[in-house]
Amino acid sequence: MVDEFEKHRSRMFALAYRLLGSAVEAEDAVQDTYLRWSAAHHDEIQSPGAWLAKVLTNLCLNRLTSARARREQYIGPWLPEPVLTDAPFETAERRDSISMAFLVLLERLTPAERAVFVLREAFSYGYREIADVLELSEVNARQLHRRARQRIGDRRRFDATADARRRVVERFLDAARDGDLAGLERLLAADVVAWSDGGGKAAAARRAVSGAAHVARFVAGLAAKFGGPSLGLAHAEINGEAGVVASLDGAVTVVFVLETDGERIFGLRAVLNPDKLAFLVEQLAGRKAAR
Repeated sequence: MVDEFEKHRSRMFALAYRLLGSAVEAEDAVQDTYLRWSAAHHDEIQSPGAWLAKVLTNLCLNRLTSARARREQYIGPWLPEPVLTDAPFETAERRDSISMAFLVLLERLTPAERAVFVLREAFSYGYREIADVLELSEVNARQLHRRARQRIGDRRRFDATADARRRVVERFLDAARDGDLAGLERLLAADVVAWSDGGGKAAAARRAVSGAAHVARFVAGLAAKFGGPSLGLAHAEINGEAGVVASLDGAVTVVFVLETDGERIFGLRAVLNPDKLAFLVEQLAGRKAAR
């Protein structure tokens, strides 16, 4: 019984994270699903994967209703919890649907629209399968998916190689460390936008910062604030994108995610809220212990 559940755990977490935008809440939803699995009559379950997906999705829908209310009162820009994806966490085919930009766009959708869109776009569910999971008609599932696509609209996608992303990160770090505003501006796209999420628990800009000159000063200001001999900077793949983990005296203080085409940075997201860094810190600790 436990072995069967564990076969589906990573896929369930991937689904729950996309639905909730929170790694900690996704883990809780998976655990709640396990409790229901433990109490179920397994001889009546023909397809464990489908049964688990249905239970998990509906648990997430319940959580999304309360999460939307909390996010309306959130202090400053809301960003998803960052997760490391450079280990066997996500398949290459699904990395686009775990990006920060994608998860932020999903916030425009109702819980039902989000569930349909994630199941269809990220996990390639058919409309009949989606209808079974959400207990909808197939026609309704199609309508919700069409409405979700209209709300999200066209989104910019970048297909940079890992090496190209790494080079951008290195140039970004060098310019930020040196306080090189001109160097930062050359690296940033003219219409670049930066968001920082402190959630009222860490000092962060309350509004998005736009334009290369303004974002360059924003980055230089953060670098000056967190700079010093105890500053640690590490490149990492975060949410399928180029990322930087910054730490002071060994404690992670901010995570940057760079949206780049391999030459210019078009979006910059900085997560400073310590609550949102907890899962990534656990990931780092787990990998360190495994070495």
